Formats: sequence, structure tokens, C-alpha cells
Amino acid sequence: MAFTERSARARAAILAAASRRFADDGYESTTVRAIAADAGVDPSMVIRYFTSKADLFYAVAAAELPPLDMPTSADFAATYARTFVEVWEGGGHALANLFRAAPTHADAAHRLQQILDRQLMPFFRESFPDRPDIDQQAALVLSQTIGVIYCRYLLKMEPLASMSRQTLEQAISGVIRHHLGEA
Repeated sequence: MAFTERSARARAAILAAASRRFADDGYESTTVRAIAADAGVDPSMVIRYFTSKADLFYAVAAAELPPLDMPTSADFAATYARTFVEVWEGGGHALANLFRAAPTHADAAHRLQQILDRQLMPFFRESFPDRPDIDQQAALVLSQTIGVIYCRYLLKMEPLASMSRQTLEQAISGVIRHHLGEA
């Protein structure tokens, strides 16, 4: 769908309002009417641009995963760990809500898998093009970092929640090296 400048502004306002609502109220409690009111548009505009609340939720989550410019480096593990911690220490983005919803909503789990497949897996494949088992190794790395997302950023479990960034980055990079067979 091509957007005029006016419709692009309305779409951006809807995304911003939805991001705030989903972060503050969660998926279940957020309504299309509340998002529309916050964005200053009619509820029909939300549906026009995003089809449904679920599609809007996924659009917010995907839009808020920052573009990853992780360079291929001699120390992939340290670069990945630093980038991961920087993204999540920024906090509050709707991607956290997608992680919250994924365990109990099959569609959310599917959408999260799509985001990981499209936005993270290519970095592993490009960084290690000669490894036939890189998908399995990447899955193990993702299992570790997703565990950190749940324990530190969503559940705020101690002592992980109050661990320094430097300690966290070192721990994550060590586990990544192990899973990539570099330890």
C-alpha cells in the first residue's frame, strides 16, 4: 500500500500509540479504540492500515527491533553480546511484549520465530559461511540470549537483573563462544 504524507503521519502516530499502549497495558488489555484515541485517529484507520490488533502488535514488535549492523569480526561472540545487551538495555520496546505473549499464543510464537529467522539468523550464516551446522549452533546461542531476555528483562530475576552490563556481556560472550565451538 502506497502512503501519502498524511497517511504516513497517521500510520506513524498509530504505531507510536500502539507501542506505548502495548508496553503499558499488555496485549490483552489494549484496545483498538484506545490506540486510535491516543493517536488522534478514528478506529477504522487502525484497521485500514494494520488489518487487526494482532497485526498491529506484530508490526510494532518488528518495527522496534533495531536494524542490526553486527559486523563480521574475529570476535563474533563479544560483538553479538555487546549488541544484544545494548538493544535490551534500551528497554521498553514492544518486542518485549512479543516475548511475553509467545509462550501462550501460538501466533505470537510464530511471529517471533519469523523475526528471529529474518533478522538474526542471517548474521550467523554470513559470519560463518563454511559451517554446515551453524543453524544448530545459532539456535543454541539464541536459547541462551532468549533466556537472558526472560530472566533479566521480563522477570527481573536476581542476581541477573542487577548484574553489571560488563559482567553480563562477558558471561554471554563466553557461552556464545562455547556454543560456536570457540571456547
